[in-house]
Amino acid sequence: MAAHRIRSARLEDAGRICEIYNNYVQNTEISFEEDLVKQEEMARRIEAITLYYPWIVYEWEGSILGYAYASRWKDRSAYRFVAETTVYVSVDHLGEGLGSALMEELLRRLAALDLHALMAVIALPNEKSVAIHEKFGFRKAAHFSEVGYKHGRWIDVGYWEKML
Repeated sequence: MAAHRIRSARLEDAGRICEIYNNYVQNTEISFEEDLVKQEEMARRIEAITLYYPWIVYEWEGSILGYAYASRWKDRSAYRFVAETTVYVSVDHLGEGLGSALMEELLRRLAALDLHALMAVIALPNEKSVAIHEKFGFRKAAHFSEVGYKHGRWIDVGYWEKML
């Protein structure tokens, strides 16, 4: 087996994905969730999303170091050609290129779907997330001031879009 690979997520990956994600939930304003996500809930999310969209993991020597997925952007039918992208990397491996590798593979897989546009919803400030999205052709489309409240402060949100 190669030392690293990007592969489709499996339900049994839910525990490690929770470890990565819950660090952001607990310690940052990047995720607007405030309660830690349990493994069973993450497995349910993986199962529901992978019916229609890719969910991938970056695996290094058998350990998952990051993940990315696309999901439905809005529920109304007219939005069916738009997906939202999400990328998370373990805080122990930020700046190693994993996010770019995940984004590149996610975009490759999304190009095979019948989509017209991609959206990224980014809590601000978040220079790393902005940089990776802009590196792959996303452009800022909107800025909403103080629409989230977490850890005792108001948080802005920006929307980035990419036409496929």
